[in-house]
Amino acid sequence: MAEISVVSDAHRLAAGLGVLPEPVLRPTLIVLSGLPGTGKTYFCQKLVARLPFVVLESDALRKTLFPTPTYAAEESTRLFQAVHHLIEDLLRKGIPIILDATNLSERHRERLYNIAERLNAKLILVRLKAPPEVVHERLKARAAGKDKTLSDADWEVFQRMQPTMERIRRQHFAVDTSRDITPVLDKIVREVNR
Repeated sequence: MAEISVVSDAHRLAAGLGVLPEPVLRPTLIVLSGLPGTGKTYFCQKLVARLPFVVLESDALRKTLFPTPTYAAEESTRLFQAVHHLIEDLLRKGIPIILDATNLSERHRERLYNIAERLNAKLILVRLKAPPEVVHERLKARAAGKDKTLSDADWEVFQRMQPTMERIRRQHFAVDTSRDITPVLDKIVREVNR
């Protein structure tokens, strides 16, 4: 029964993706990781302007399954089970993906590593950060409605999540989004096209 629920949730998420990019022989899975306000969605937008990828943005996907999200643990578990199922389905079809989510714990990232390895997808990990004062200003702008994002995270959420952030144990790109992100975007585009 639980498997049926995961599959139907994944189908609901897939229905909202719109037109998918052309399939490729060996698709890439780009996994973004970072606290709220560190610029993941902005970075993602700049990347997708240069690469034909489908973007799985956890904030948007959560609101597809839960129109008024509570952010409870059970809700997040259900969301990410569906997201992982969707990632597997898209990679099997050769669709390159960017996962825009906090992805703070290595235990949760491990599931993504396994999916990529099992399906022979190229895996690119990106850790995004910004100085706390920059994040604070961004989240203040978000709270004032000046930032068109689907995230509900505020400064309090940032502070609560900060101690849960774990080091990425695999090779990854590190980006400070308060600086010029172009050099890292260039490297990622080269890596994808290699």
